[in-house]
Amino acid sequence: MKSNRKWPVRLIAGGLVTLTLAGVALAAGTQGSQSDPLVTLSYLTEKLTPSILAQVDQKITQREEQLETQLSGVAEGYIQQMEDKQGGSGAVFTVVTLTQGQQLVGGAGCELLLRGGTGVCVSDTSPGLIDMTQGSTLANGSALSLNHLYLATVEGRGVLARDTVTLLVRGSYTIK
Repeated sequence: MKSNRKWPVRLIAGGLVTLTLAGVALAAGTQGSQSDPLVTLSYLTEKLTPSILAQVDQKITQREEQLETQLSGVAEGYIQQMEDKQGGSGAVFTVVTLTQGQQLVGGAGCELLLRGGTGVCVSDTSPGLIDMTQGSTLANGSALSLNHLYLATVEGRGVLARDTVTLLVRGSYTIK
Protein backbone atom coordinates (compact mmCIF):
# COMPACT_ATOMS: atom_id res chain seq x y z
CA MET A 1 0.00 0.00 0.00
CA LYS A 2 2.84 2.22 0.36
CA SER A 3 3.24 2.51 -3.38
CA ASN A 4 -0.35 3.76 -3.77
CA ARG A 5 0.27 6.70 -1.47
CA LYS A 6 3.26 8.00 -3.40
CA TRP A 7 1.47 7.97 -6.69
CA PRO A 8 -0.71 11.10 -6.06
CA VAL A 9 2.27 13.01 -4.62
CA ARG A 10 4.34 12.22 -7.70
CA LEU A 11 1.48 13.21 -9.94
CA ILE A 12 1.07 16.56 -8.20
CA ALA A 13 4.84 17.20 -8.23
CA GLY A 14 5.03 16.33 -11.94
CA GLY A 15 2.09 18.61 -12.67
CA LEU A 16 3.72 21.49 -10.81
CA VAL A 17 6.98 20.99 -12.71
CA THR A 18 5.07 20.89 -16.01
CA LEU A 19 3.14 24.07 -15.16
CA THR A 20 6.33 25.83 -14.12
CA LEU A 21 8.11 24.86 -17.36
CA ALA A 22 5.11 25.93 -19.42
CA GLY A 23 5.04 29.31 -17.64
CA VAL A 24 8.74 29.89 -18.24
CA ALA A 25 8.40 28.92 -21.90
CA LEU A 26 5.42 31.23 -22.33
CA ALA A 27 7.25 34.14 -20.68
CA ALA A 28 10.38 33.57 -22.78
CA GLY A 29 8.36 33.33 -25.96
CA THR A 30 6.88 36.80 -25.54
CA GLN A 31 10.23 38.59 -24.93
CA GLY A 32 11.38 40.76 -27.78
CA SER A 33 8.03 40.96 -29.48
CA GLN A 34 6.60 44.05 -31.14
CA SER A 35 4.57 44.94 -28.05
CA ASP A 36 7.36 44.21 -25.53
CA PRO A 37 10.76 44.83 -27.19
CA LEU A 38 13.84 43.29 -25.64
CA VAL A 39 15.89 46.50 -26.21
CA THR A 40 14.17 49.86 -25.93
CA LEU A 41 14.66 52.72 -28.34
CA SER A 42 15.71 55.03 -25.52
CA TYR A 43 18.54 52.62 -24.61
CA LEU A 44 19.73 52.64 -28.20
CA THR A 45 19.62 56.43 -28.62
CA GLU A 46 20.81 57.45 -25.15
CA LYS A 47 23.34 54.75 -24.25
CA LEU A 48 24.44 52.49 -27.06
CA THR A 49 24.78 54.94 -29.98
CA PRO A 50 26.85 57.55 -28.06
CA SER A 51 29.11 54.78 -26.77
CA ILE A 52 29.70 53.43 -30.27
CA LEU A 53 30.32 56.92 -31.68
CA ALA A 54 32.85 57.66 -28.91
CA GLN A 55 34.72 54.45 -29.74
CA VAL A 56 34.73 55.29 -33.45
CA ASP A 57 36.02 58.82 -32.74
CA GLN A 58 38.79 57.39 -30.59
CA LYS A 59 39.86 54.94 -33.31
CA ILE A 60 39.80 57.68 -35.97
CA THR A 61 41.96 59.95 -33.79
CA GLN A 62 44.48 57.15 -33.21
CA ARG A 63 44.65 56.33 -36.92
CA GLU A 64 44.98 60.00 -37.83
CA GLU A 65 47.95 60.36 -35.47
CA GLN A 66 49.59 57.28 -36.99
CA LEU A 67 49.12 58.61 -40.51
CA GLU A 68 50.48 62.05 -39.57
CA THR A 69 53.58 60.41 -38.10
CA GLN A 70 54.08 58.31 -41.23
CA LEU A 71 53.55 61.33 -43.50
CA SER A 72 56.07 63.38 -41.52
CA GLY A 73 58.65 60.64 -41.91
CA VAL A 74 58.06 60.39 -45.64
CA ALA A 75 58.22 64.19 -46.06
CA GLU A 76 61.45 64.45 -44.06
CA GLY A 77 62.98 61.66 -46.14
CA TYR A 78 61.96 63.40 -49.36
CA ILE A 79 63.38 66.73 -48.17
CA GLN A 80 66.65 65.01 -47.26
CA GLN A 81 66.83 63.38 -50.71
CA MET A 82 66.27 66.73 -52.43
CA GLU A 83 68.91 68.40 -50.27
CA ASP A 84 71.36 65.62 -51.06
CA LYS A 85 70.70 66.00 -54.79
CA GLN A 86 71.31 69.76 -54.60
CA GLY A 87 74.56 69.29 -52.69
CA GLY A 88 73.49 71.02 -49.49
CA SER A 89 70.51 72.32 -47.63
CA GLY A 90 68.89 73.37 -50.92
CA ALA A 91 67.19 76.46 -49.60
CA VAL A 92 70.39 78.14 -48.41
CA PHE A 93 72.78 80.14 -50.53
CA THR A 94 76.50 79.93 -49.77
CA VAL A 95 78.72 83.01 -50.05
CA VAL A 96 81.68 82.25 -52.32
CA THR A 97 84.54 84.66 -52.97
CA LEU A 98 86.76 84.14 -56.02
CA THR A 99 90.05 85.88 -56.68
CA GLN A 100 91.13 87.03 -60.13
CA GLY A 101 91.55 84.06 -62.48
CA GLN A 102 89.65 81.55 -60.31
CA GLN A 103 86.76 79.72 -61.88
CA LEU A 104 83.59 78.37 -60.26
CA VAL A 105 82.12 75.41 -62.13
CA GLY A 106 78.55 74.54 -61.20
CA GLY A 107 76.72 71.25 -61.30
CA ALA A 108 73.42 70.83 -63.14
CA GLY A 109 70.82 73.03 -61.43
CA CYS A 110 73.39 75.23 -59.67
CA GLU A 111 72.18 78.80 -59.09
CA LEU A 112 74.56 81.77 -59.04
CA LEU A 113 73.92 85.37 -57.96
CA LEU A 114 76.67 87.93 -58.65
CA ARG A 115 76.93 90.27 -55.64
CA GLY A 116 80.20 92.04 -56.40
CA GLY A 117 83.10 92.19 -58.82
CA THR A 118 83.34 91.30 -62.49
CA GLY A 119 82.75 87.79 -63.73
CA VAL A 120 82.22 86.22 -67.17
CA CYS A 121 80.37 83.11 -68.24
CA VAL A 122 82.45 80.00 -68.88
CA SER A 123 80.88 77.35 -71.09
CA ASP A 124 82.00 74.95 -73.79
CA THR A 125 78.65 75.08 -75.61
CA SER A 126 75.81 77.55 -76.01
CA PRO A 127 73.85 78.63 -74.04
CA GLY A 128 76.20 79.01 -71.14
CA LEU A 129 74.06 80.21 -68.27
CA ILE A 130 70.36 81.10 -68.05
CA ASP A 131 69.73 84.62 -66.73
CA MET A 132 66.62 83.91 -64.67
CA THR A 133 66.21 87.57 -63.69
CA GLN A 134 66.00 88.80 -67.27
CA GLY A 135 64.71 85.61 -68.90
CA SER A 136 67.57 85.35 -71.38
CA THR A 137 70.71 83.29 -71.99
CA LEU A 138 74.36 84.13 -71.51
CA ALA A 139 77.00 82.90 -73.97
CA ASN A 140 80.60 81.93 -73.21
CA GLY A 141 82.71 85.02 -72.38
CA SER A 142 79.70 87.32 -71.71
CA ALA A 143 79.79 89.40 -68.53
CA LEU A 144 77.43 88.63 -65.65
CA SER A 145 75.22 91.46 -64.36
CA LEU A 146 75.18 92.39 -60.68
CA ASN A 147 72.24 91.02 -58.65
CA HIS A 148 71.03 88.76 -61.48
CA LEU A 149 70.23 85.12 -60.74
CA TYR A 150 71.86 82.65 -63.15
CA LEU A 151 71.16 78.94 -63.60
CA ALA A 152 73.61 76.32 -64.87
CA THR A 153 71.37 73.83 -66.70
CA VAL A 154 74.23 71.52 -67.62
CA GLU A 155 77.18 70.50 -65.50
CA GLY A 156 80.42 72.30 -66.38
CA ARG A 157 79.09 75.84 -66.82
CA GLY A 158 80.29 78.53 -64.48
CA VAL A 159 81.93 81.89 -63.81
CA LEU A 160 85.51 83.11 -64.37
CA ALA A 161 86.58 85.95 -62.04
CA ARG A 162 88.11 88.96 -63.81
CA ASP A 163 88.83 90.51 -60.39
CA THR A 164 87.68 89.64 -56.85
CA VAL A 165 84.13 88.30 -57.21
CA THR A 166 81.50 87.64 -54.55
CA LEU A 167 78.78 85.14 -55.47
CA LEU A 168 75.84 83.59 -53.71
CA VAL A 169 75.70 79.94 -54.80
CA ARG A 170 73.03 77.30 -54.25
CA GLY A 171 73.70 73.76 -55.42
CA SER A 172 76.82 71.74 -56.12
CA TYR A 173 79.95 73.42 -57.47
CA THR A 174 83.73 73.20 -57.61
CA ILE A 175 86.39 75.93 -57.70
CA LYS A 176 89.37 75.68 -60.06
